[in-house]
Amino acid sequence: MLDADLAHERDYVAGLYARLEELREEKRRQLAQVRRAGAVGTMQNVSERDAFAALYEDRLAQLDAVDDRLVFGRLDLDSGEAQYIGRIGLTTEDLQRLMVDWRAPEAGHFYQATAFDRQGVRRRRHLILQGREVKAIEDDVLDAGMLADNDSLQGEGALLAALNSKRTGRMSDIVSTIQSEQDRIIRSSISGALVVQGGPGTGKTAVALHRAAYLLYTHRDRLKTAGVLLVGPSSSSFMKYIERVLPSLGETGVVMASVGRLMPGIHAVPEPDADVAAIKGRLDMATVVANAVANRQRIPAEDRILEVDGRRLVLTPRQVRRARERARSTGKPHNEARVTFVKILLRELTEQMTELVEAGNIGNNADRSYLAEDVRSARDVRIALNLCWMPMTPEKLISELFSKPAILEFCTPTMSPAERALLQRPADAPWTESDVPLLDEAAELLGELDPAAGRGLAQQEHDRARDLANAKQTLVNMQAAGVDPLMSAEELAEQNQEQETRQTAAERATSDRTWAFGHIVVDEAQELSPMQWRLLVRRCPLKSFTIVGDIAQTSSVAGANSWQGALAPMFGDRWQLEELTVNYRTPSQIAEAAVRMANAAGLVVSAPKAVREGRWSPVIDEVDPGQVVSRLVEVLPEELDALDGGLLAVIADGHFLPEATAALRAAHGRRVGTGAGSYEQDIVVISPREAKGLEFDGVVVLEPSMMLNHEHGKVGDLYVAMTRATQRLRLIASEPVPAGIKR
Repeated sequence: MLDADLAHERDYVAGLYARLEELREEKRRQLAQVRRAGAVGTMQNVSERDAFAALYEDRLAQLDAVDDRLVFGRLDLDSGEAQYIGRIGLTTEDLQRLMVDWRAPEAGHFYQATAFDRQGVRRRRHLILQGREVKAIEDDVLDAGMLADNDSLQGEGALLAALNSKRTGRMSDIVSTIQSEQDRIIRSSISGALVVQGGPGTGKTAVALHRAAYLLYTHRDRLKTAGVLLVGPSSSSFMKYIERVLPSLGETGVVMASVGRLMPGIHAVPEPDADVAAIKGRLDMATVVANAVANRQRIPAEDRILEVDGRRLVLTPRQVRRARERARSTGKPHNEARVTFVKILLRELTEQMTELVEAGNIGNNADRSYLAEDVRSARDVRIALNLCWMPMTPEKLISELFSKPAILEFCTPTMSPAERALLQRPADAPWTESDVPLLDEAAELLGELDPAAGRGLAQQEHDRARDLANAKQTLVNMQAAGVDPLMSAEELAEQNQEQETRQTAAERATSDRTWAFGHIVVDEAQELSPMQWRLLVRRCPLKSFTIVGDIAQTSSVAGANSWQGALAPMFGDRWQLEELTVNYRTPSQIAEAAVRMANAAGLVVSAPKAVREGRWSPVIDEVDPGQVVSRLVEVLPEELDALDGGLLAVIADGHFLPEATAALRAAHGRRVGTGAGSYEQDIVVISPREAKGLEFDGVVVLEPSMMLNHEHGKVGDLYVAMTRATQRLRLIASEPVPAGIKR
């Protein structure tokens, strides 16, 4: 590396940051100017002002988000041009290009060019930044003509530097080191479902995040209104881990959620019982929910006598059956079809009432239209119709399904008594992640509550009257201050309402269960149950998906044993499989031990090629029963010294989790945390399922045999735990060490 080259790159990067600051200041001035204009002028002027304000706010948010590692690469082309590659595109005031957005088509050469297929690239340069300063540069010389006699090809330095850097608890996006196979997947067609299978350390999550950003950039017209949903594991650790990646790539409109957060208003907790999760995740639960809805459309066993204003009306089973058939034939959801059901029976009961009144008033031709309201509002009639066809919310339907044994038995004719016993629970039990697909299924079958109830219209009128009164008072205040408002109270009230309801596509999608996304990215997809897949496909009718995972790491008993089994029921043959073959993260010694363990346990795993050997082989401590945690406390200083400031995770299950947490906090105080860790907490204690998708410099696994879930045929927990390490792995065991780990 020549000092002159480094100095040149530092100067150029300083210029890029200077231009970034100029653009930020420009947008701040424009936004301040728009805001100073206030709510004055014609409605068109106000609308234009709001549009410009939103535009400036969005651009400023994007410019603020890309400060860290703004630029990461440079291409020297055959044409003599040098192209800098970064997180966004930058130009001078006279539109001279300074930097190419990494998602632009011409930036693809940065990832795809090789010495065998240069694609017009002579040299690819990696710029390694710390803060805003270039600390190092590394070159991949693709054109042999550029090499002096003593020069040699370089290329792996930038990648290995990223891999060996210390973990901080935030995902370090590897946009500057994505290799050709990853880039090809990122830029695949948006149509259909793309499955990205990859073992530990292959960059599956990085591929998923960068593909989301790429699709938003490339298919902006399609996705700017529909949006992209990124579904990750339920653990808050994972969401914290990735929360800064997409914004740093210049995209702020992606909805990120776990499946347990996809029902607005429901904050689900993990399902405590694996057997219950397995039952609720089965596809036949859709039939159970449909049975529960049908159970609310009942026919009385005999005639019902209804008293209305002192007269006795008769509601027969035949009438109810006929009304039910006609309501069902509309094809509308339960609550909406109920309107038809009620109208039919109210009309028939009103005809009965009219006949009775006229029989007692022969010759009296007075208006009888009031009788319809008398029948509709009569207490007996309301009770009878509700008993036959009760309006329902999804929460009430599913709660009663599991809390009332008679209803559960009726709705689950193919289940065993033991399975029903597992599903039964109190009515006030908290909602679990396994319940969310059932609630969503119920919401689809039930529809909105009776739109004819009138309460919604009355509330709207009340709100409008309140807003109008507030607007009138605002105008009075403005006039008292000597300001001409230039608009009516009605116009001001309407403008305020529009401002209150103006939301981004992401905000609207989060609060709307029926929102149809343009694309869905699913990470750790092997964990999803069939019912969860059913929910996700409902969220994207076009079935445009990026599905990322590793079948070998399945730990949920409701999860997938094969991609074909998981996806065929929902996608048919509209999916294709791509496989990542290079393990960038895990040292070969650790990766090989994990693969041997999985194979010995009967699990067939893909074994991506590790690109590097580590400095250490896995360490196995075999101790006496009851000594696991004490041994952990004893060896932890050794692990921390070896990592020299890196992030260390203790992965444990069962009772070892709280015991290890308490012991380490007693020894190391505030350095001990949970989740993905941070700069302040370099020791974390975490379960294998919480660790999924995360990475740590060092890992200590407590009692590995506990993580082999033989009861349900899953060994994914131990496989996951062993493959989180980027440098060191230690296992502490008082029970026999699972076969295959030792050579």
